[in-house]
Amino acid sequence: MAQFKEEGSFVPNQFALGHTRARKAVIKSGAGVLAAATVLGQVTADKKYLKSLAAASDGSQVVDAILAEAVDATSADVEAIIYIAGEFDQDKLILGTGHTLGSIDATFRDKSIWLVKPQG
Repeated sequence: MAQFKEEGSFVPNQFALGHTRARKAVIKSGAGVLAAATVLGQVTADKKYLKSLAAASDGSQVVDAILAEAVDATSADVEAIIYIAGEFDQDKLILGTGHTLGSIDATFRDKSIWLVKPQG
């Protein structure tokens, strides 16, 4: 006879809305603990990702993606899933110092990342 058993739980993220495109990427060592929904920038020299800070000068100041899952890259590079396209709840994104929704919106639109405010 078939039986049901608990094998874990699935908790969908609450910031990705509708269809998304994702891929694997490397979060650079030293980035620290980053929560899902953190806005990322890509370092030009090594193509790894950091939390995007407006004052950075290594390429990561340009927003490029959204972190799909929490990671700890305090002392080592970490492979993670990032969103590279889709619709996202703008109020749930984690922005780096110096960024605002207004400052990142145009760059994200060029990358087919749409920031929306869900109704309801």
